[in-house]
Amino acid sequence: MTITKDTFQFLKDVKKNNDREWFNAHKERYVAANENFIGFTQSLIHEIAKFDKSVAGLDAKKAVYRIYRDTRFSKDKTPYKTYFSASLMGKNTGCGVAGYYLHVQPGNCMLAGGVHMPEPKVIKEIRHEISFYNKEFMKIINAKNFKDNFTLQGEKLVKIPQGFDKDDPMAEYLKYKELMICHSVADKNILADNSITYCTKVFKAMLPFNSFINKPLIEG
Repeated sequence: MTITKDTFQFLKDVKKNNDREWFNAHKERYVAANENFIGFTQSLIHEIAKFDKSVAGLDAKKAVYRIYRDTRFSKDKTPYKTYFSASLMGKNTGCGVAGYYLHVQPGNCMLAGGVHMPEPKVIKEIRHEISFYNKEFMKIINAKNFKDNFTLQGEKLVKIPQGFDKDDPMAEYLKYKELMICHSVADKNILADNSITYCTKVFKAMLPFNSFINKPLIEG
């Protein structure tokens, strides 16, 4: 299963013609592109489940986000997203909060892991884990396979959060309000025949980081 050139072209055309009249006139193209992305996502779920059992049995149709934008609180009133995306999370609350994210957008394809916008009590537990098991955390993010594949991203506090020592050696990491690891993907790699293999390899490299983030949430 691959992302087709027709799917990519549809997303490019949506960007140029982001209005309901155009979209409705090209609804068949949307349906085909959406089905292509769902099929690609389902293939990825199957491969990821081989090394992370928590995603086994996920339904890609439920994991894929809608292309329709929520414009109620946005100044940008264009009705459609110019990308397809999916969040692959464990099937139950015991799986934690860190999972896998797929983003297909011409010129801006991305694979991501970690945790995005967690609740305060969740990020607090993760911070305690980073502070206490600092050597384990640093070993993960300093590993060659991690550095070759990912950048650590997320909003940060200006000061170290309340309840933590300002001289904590992990202070800069404790300031993160969210901890995401991101891998940019060239369009040619998403469109290639071996794209599932490529994406699976990157997602597998996320496993140590995701497991560390999820550990206090699963065991806690």
